[in-house]
Amino acid sequence: MFVCRDFLTTSNLVIALILVWPLMTSGLPNFPEAAKKAVKWAFFTSLFPLFSMISQKQEASTEHQEWINSFFSNMSLTLHFDIYTILFLPVALFVTWSILEFSIWYMEQDVDKNRFIKYLLIFLLAMIVLTAAGNFFVLFIGWEGVGLMSFLLIGWYHGRNNAATAASQAVLYNRIGDMGFLLAFCWFLKKLPSAELSASTIIIPPTFVLLALITAAATKSAQFTFHPWLASAMEGPTPVSALLHSSTMVVAGIFLLIRIFPLLEKNQTALSTCLCLGALTTCYAAMLALTQNDVKKIVAYSTSSQLGLMMVAIGIAQPHLAFFHICTHAFFKAMLFLCSGTIIHNLSDEQDIRKMGGLQLVMPVTTTCFSIGSLALMGTPFLAGFYSKDAIIEAAGISFINSTALVLTLMATAFTAVYSLRLIYYISMKSPRTNPELKFHESVTPVLNSISRLAIGSIVAGLIIFHMTFPDNPTIHTMPLHMKTAAICFTLTGFIIAYDLANKNWHLPPTNHSTSKLFDPLHYNQAMHRPIVITTLNTGWDIVTHIIDDIAMKKFSPGFMKNSNIIPIRIVRASQSGLIKAYLSTLLITMFFMLILVHFIFI
Repeated sequence: MFVCRDFLTTSNLVIALILVWPLMTSGLPNFPEAAKKAVKWAFFTSLFPLFSMISQKQEASTEHQEWINSFFSNMSLTLHFDIYTILFLPVALFVTWSILEFSIWYMEQDVDKNRFIKYLLIFLLAMIVLTAAGNFFVLFIGWEGVGLMSFLLIGWYHGRNNAATAASQAVLYNRIGDMGFLLAFCWFLKKLPSAELSASTIIIPPTFVLLALITAAATKSAQFTFHPWLASAMEGPTPVSALLHSSTMVVAGIFLLIRIFPLLEKNQTALSTCLCLGALTTCYAAMLALTQNDVKKIVAYSTSSQLGLMMVAIGIAQPHLAFFHICTHAFFKAMLFLCSGTIIHNLSDEQDIRKMGGLQLVMPVTTTCFSIGSLALMGTPFLAGFYSKDAIIEAAGISFINSTALVLTLMATAFTAVYSLRLIYYISMKSPRTNPELKFHESVTPVLNSISRLAIGSIVAGLIIFHMTFPDNPTIHTMPLHMKTAAICFTLTGFIIAYDLANKNWHLPPTNHSTSKLFDPLHYNQAMHRPIVITTLNTGWDIVTHIIDDIAMKKFSPGFMKNSNIIPIRIVRASQSGLIKAYLSTLLITMFFMLILVHFIFI
């Protein structure tokens, strides 16, 4: 069957219209249901261009009229629909459909529920614009859109000090990356006749431009040194965390690097930076997750760890594997957050996993889905995370890369198994440690529908997307056995160690907690945030009190008055010398100017 390129373009424009239509009725009481149905039908519509592209192996691009036409560059609204855009759309829409349905129940008592749903929908639209961008200009619109909406949604409970601080922290960290993005954007505008992404591949940009783009991606995707905002973002509502961590904000940085990968692959410094930064992030975030007791923060640090793994895939020149992991990660990460929100809601806002336990007896569906998500996260064979995560580690093992980066990545794999099992163990197993007066209500249709759909995706999405992404690539069988099984071996090792430690902890509670505090996130804040702030403020204070005051004393006020009066005083003193020629000269000069003035007045 022949499918023209116009069909792909038209289908995606129809999807955009379906998503925009509910925004026009946001004031109506049934707006949440209308938004959910719109995303649902947009998901089913997005399957048609996906199947068409896979069967025809085509890509489409639509370009509108020029918006800005200057003497050095032309900017137009360009949308580019390739396999990345067409495959990501159904994933994002499916996940958002489940999150919106969950939000209708979760935010039922909120007086601004309609506005909250509208923000989520705009958040999704901004991410779609970013993924479909065909030039830097449209990419920047989507980039700023997800940043702005994340600020509004993280600070939804802005009356709480922690929520307002978390929103400010997120936007401040991302401002650093925005400066890097704008620097690279301006450089491409100056050097290229247009801002098209396809046109940028005709030149080789200098290293500082690529490092600026990597910085932009690192801030948006919460890489090491820019990661604190991601855990703080847990102050927002749980649906925000689910959408933020699964298919919108945090993957925007990785998606940017995927788009500009033709530029990165020509620069070994840029690839090495991505590799080392990703390896350090994935290991460090996994260590932080080991010591947390807040269920949402554990899942949040696991997101940062998986984003580091995606950055490793970029560093080993495998952007398609990074994109593959983005798609599979979205299903089980959204499900983990929705299950966490359900548990927290039923436990009267209790988030400490040490005060849970035995929940499989009262919340069997939620705990089952949570266990599936945790197993998919740790890369259990034949679940969604296994196909992408195992492929990245295998590719890293056969690549000529930094051995330290490979070791850090394998350590992170083991740590992921440890904290995933720890979550399952503390939440589902052993005797209950909850308040006996609590009443559990799991049989809520929106909740069960949402997490069940995502659970199915967490099981089968990896296999389906694998065959969609790599239909013609044969499986590599030439890899040594120890490299082929490295990922699963480290996962099993972490699994066994975690189980033994958990059993030991029940019988012999630890008496010294100083070891676990070595990986406390507060150490990072004390080492990075406080010294930087104190140094900056002290330097500014010294400049104000010493340099500026010294300049003011010399150039203004007493010093200025003295210097400005010296010359007039000398002139007056010279004219009052008592010599007759001085007085006659003054008189003659005055008369000369008076005659000239009278001449011009009466002529």
